Amino acid sequence: MTQFEGQRYIALETFKRNGDGVKTPVWFVEEGGDLYIWTTATTGKARRIRNNPRVRFAPSSVRGKPKGDWVEGEAQALNPSDSTRPTELIRRKYGLQFWFVNHLHGRDRVIIKLETTELSPGG
Repeated sequence: MTQFEGQRYIALETFKRNGDGVKTPVWFVEEGGDLYIWTTATTGKARRIRNNPRVRFAPSSVRGKPKGDWVEGEAQALNPSDSTRPTELIRRKYGLQFWFVNHLHGRDRVIIKLETTELSPGG
């Protein structure tokens, strides 16, 4: 079991060009040891990830207050063809919330894969 199981939100920290971090609570799903988030392609976090893939993330409250340890990682936007499974998992996890937000905002969405870069203990 990971610290992300059973959680609904993660605090995602992305980094500006000057190195300053920006923390944002986001929806996520975990599959096969990787985390996936769903966001509008034009958000600040998506732009920052395109400029710098370094991220940190931790399980959090809906307001972004961390509820566990921060994990160092890298993020990358997936191609639409690789986004089908994570999008379906997020749709199932968030149900009516997903439907409402998807229809309310109706903008181009992107799935971002988060991979840890920290070495596991003893490894």
